[in-house]
Amino acid sequence: MPVQQADNNDNPLYVAHQKIYPRVASGRFARLRVLSILTLLGIYYVTPLLQWNDRQAILFDLPARKFYLFGLTLWPQDFIYLAALLILAGLSLFFFTALLGRVWCGYACPQTVWTEAYLWMERKIEGNRSKRMKLDKAPTSASKIRIKLLKHTIWITFSLWTGFTFVAYFTPINELANNLFTGNLGPWEMFWILFYSLATYGNAGFMREQVCMYMCPYARFQSAMFDSDTLIVAYHPERGDPRGSRRRGTDPKEVGLGDCIDCNLCVQVCPTGIDIRDGLQYECIACSACIDACDEIMDKMKYPRGLIDYTTENSARGEPQHILRPRILVYATILLVLCGLLLTHISQRIALDLDVIRDRNTLYRETRDGLIENVYTLKILNMDSSSHQYSLWADGIDGLKLVSDQPELIVEAGAVYETVVRLQADEFNMEERSVPVRFHLQAIEANHLTIVEEARFVGPGKK
Repeated sequence: MPVQQADNNDNPLYVAHQKIYPRVASGRFARLRVLSILTLLGIYYVTPLLQWNDRQAILFDLPARKFYLFGLTLWPQDFIYLAALLILAGLSLFFFTALLGRVWCGYACPQTVWTEAYLWMERKIEGNRSKRMKLDKAPTSASKIRIKLLKHTIWITFSLWTGFTFVAYFTPINELANNLFTGNLGPWEMFWILFYSLATYGNAGFMREQVCMYMCPYARFQSAMFDSDTLIVAYHPERGDPRGSRRRGTDPKEVGLGDCIDCNLCVQVCPTGIDIRDGLQYECIACSACIDACDEIMDKMKYPRGLIDYTTENSARGEPQHILRPRILVYATILLVLCGLLLTHISQRIALDLDVIRDRNTLYRETRDGLIENVYTLKILNMDSSSHQYSLWADGIDGLKLVSDQPELIVEAGAVYETVVRLQADEFNMEERSVPVRFHLQAIEANHLTIVEEARFVGPGKK
């Protein structure tokens, strides 16, 4: 069956991308947005430079399977913390979206943060909105090539710096810089620097709003987290319509118009190019640039602010709004409880692990002294940042003896120490054939590093 092609003039299957030239907005939300972006970029680029006890403060050392977070050292055995953080991130997304809409997208999303950084560089080099539009439409010339070449050179340099910083979270930044300047970068380090640089250059320099509109899943399922009391950026048509231009200071009622003068500044400042006056749209990232632009016009026209503002659907319809509703309280309670449990667990975490493996080849054997003996393999993991000597003993049976060929248990920082020990007991002290016993391990010079691990002691039982 032949496939019919869509008429280009009637619902085309593909619409060519039209480049958006967002205008700079000024106002309280713009200042808040700049503060958020500078803070997040500062954290990203400065964090690898911080030092803690002669090492990088935050470092994910994959080859050594160590994850340093200031004074905390995490191991693969601490994977539960990563799972807890992912759960908290998901619940936080639900909480803030249900309360404030897409505030994450407008102020903290990496795509938004780096896009704003690249737009700032573009404006500094090419000029304001009208100059950028005029430059792109102008025929190719030496001046245009020079400006574009300068812009992309700075973009690429910034992208490479971003990629280098990303890898510095996994390889100490001093070592990484030395390898870079001496030409000794490993293949994986080179790959991830270039990959992350290219991703930043492409997403923030070229794709921009297309990532938010077509690639990000959050824009698609955000409606499932919205309700009629979620704060959104909205235009008030009952006040603004009918739209029309007029002189400054004109009373809109006298000319039969609303407060909107149809200046289209709300469209020009929008980073995704939508018209907020058409209602809530999935492309809106709640950056509030349209609010600042509209408030500025309202001030010039001497009209009240708030023609475009943060509101809720219930408020827009004149119905009572409920910000602190049960849904928000449930999310907040769960978040507080989980955060409390996670912090408590981390604060009580012991940087020591003991794995006891009983010899299964021989259930038990009898010594020359007539005692029952079981053999165990112990694996001691020192998760502390310094080496320790440990004392080891066992209990659970009257007269239980622990015999080890290693009188001193010294385990280096981050090392796994394996040793074989034997437990010996009189069979007349065993109530059953299989009796639980406990291994106690404690650092000699650090009493807080202690752990107890249970095992089974097997014998013939009482006769």
